Amino acid sequence: MESALETARQQLRRAVDQLQLSENDWQTLSTPRRILEVAVPLRRDNGNVEMYKGFRVQYSTTRGPSKGGVRFHPDIDMDETVALAMLMTWKCALTNLPYGGAKGGIAVDPATLSVMENERLTRRYTSEILPIIGPERDIPAPDVGTDERNMAWMMDTYSVNAGYSVPGVVTGKPISLGGSLGRTSATGDGVAISTREALLVRGIDPTSATVAIQGFGKVGYWTAVGLEKMGLTVVAVSDVHGGVTGFNSVTELWNHFKEHGNLDAPGTDRLTNEELLALEVDVLIPAALADAITAHSAPSIKAKIVVEGANAPTTPEGDAILKDKGVLVVPDILANAGGVIVSYFEWVQDKQAFFWDADEIYQNLDSQLMKAIREVEAMSSEQDVTWRESAMMIGVKRVADAHKLRGLYP
Repeated sequence: MESALETARQQLRRAVDQLQLSENDWQTLSTPRRILEVAVPLRRDNGNVEMYKGFRVQYSTTRGPSKGGVRFHPDIDMDETVALAMLMTWKCALTNLPYGGAKGGIAVDPATLSVMENERLTRRYTSEILPIIGPERDIPAPDVGTDERNMAWMMDTYSVNAGYSVPGVVTGKPISLGGSLGRTSATGDGVAISTREALLVRGIDPTSATVAIQGFGKVGYWTAVGLEKMGLTVVAVSDVHGGVTGFNSVTELWNHFKEHGNLDAPGTDRLTNEELLALEVDVLIPAALADAITAHSAPSIKAKIVVEGANAPTTPEGDAILKDKGVLVVPDILANAGGVIVSYFEWVQDKQAFFWDADEIYQNLDSQLMKAIREVEAMSSEQDVTWRESAMMIGVKRVADAHKLRGLYP
């Protein structure tokens, strides 16, 4: 299986070729602007000191400060971080946000950390990347394994060193520290909006549509909630241990999950993650980690539409199979852009010290994402390309155009 970085570079190469950009453009677009690897020491609660690797990649700053999440996961490495920062660059450009792309994280399993250890690790990581982050430089946000609590610690660490409060240094913060209403559910809301629009493009009434969601975390859960509000029927969800069908509502299942730590609510039937991918549904939403839809799993997919809630959930081989099967794939850089869109709203609110209500946040999210969806749909029809190719072409062209307008210094 190809690495996430190789997959991302393949997608970029195809977009560059389709746009008929020059080899100079390819050299500029395929090279990250800044890469930082740091050693992050942690004093454990028992007094022992352990060392962890931390990363921060600023892939592009051409269209504005770089933007991207901080991931705590044992499998994270530099190549994956570069790949995710690259995808963030095209995502921000596709949705016309004044940002470049970034990504960062620590190779650690957060489940092995106490709250105090997590705080010490987060603060030390922040201090190590301090020279290259800031509200006008690079704005971190939560990702896999991190949440608003980590963002509060990062914001505080940066502010203590600055000597005054700097809420705009991170997004995804608690509301009381300058966070935005709607940020917690934003990525899932965006996936739900993308699902609704994809169904309408395919001529399927959303209120009669069925959906299966792989993943029941921050993205999968809020996607399910958003879809149920729109009148769609979520028939199956899963986590790392497998999935279930037969539940009455997502809310009931979530309440059981919070109380018992599993999805085995009364009246539900178990299924594996592989079986969930093969369900006969209108929409399949991979909302867990990368590489869910591969050459092995793609042939069994029966859904008419795949909406990528996770980052890079489909390998190139899996993508080719879905294309041959006539499946409409809404790519990750479009489908899960709700998180960065509302992060942008949070950053704007922090900068002007004036905050919007929840309805205004959602309406602006819907409007911003709909513009991108319509542009992707239009280019897909005009150029006879897939939605993924269309989204990449739009995002890459905007970054390439910005490079040309700014010129090369010196």
